[in-house]
Amino acid sequence: MSSLIRKEYDIPANDFSRAGEASSNVRKLLTQLGVNPTIIKRTSIAMYEAELNAVIHGNGGKARVEIFEDRIEILVYDEGPGIADIELAMQEGYSTAPDYIREMGFGAGMGLSNIKKILINLL
Repeated sequence: MSSLIRKEYDIPANDFSRAGEASSNVRKLLTQLGVNPTIIKRTSIAMYEAELNAVIHGNGGKARVEIFEDRIEILVYDEGPGIADIELAMQEGYSTAPDYIREMGFGAGMGLSNIKKILINLL
């Protein structure tokens, strides 16, 4: 089945003025399409968390979104070095964000664990 809508968004590195722009655009699009509000909320949060990880840790990247009749597929990829220890990175509160990022209110170490919780709850 081909997608109904396909969008791609640039995610700039370290640009907090644009951080969250892609996930906000997807939230608006899903709202216009009449998607269930619970699905919109969870999708937006998961995408926002992934987007922020690309901004903070991944040297920027892209988000590709495909909306089908029965599902939404989101791929966020970045230019970063990768995650050395995925099991550790998935633990709530674990973060490699530098102090200046934490001082801005980001990098609390909840992003990956939030994404996992949201995805499990959507299945």
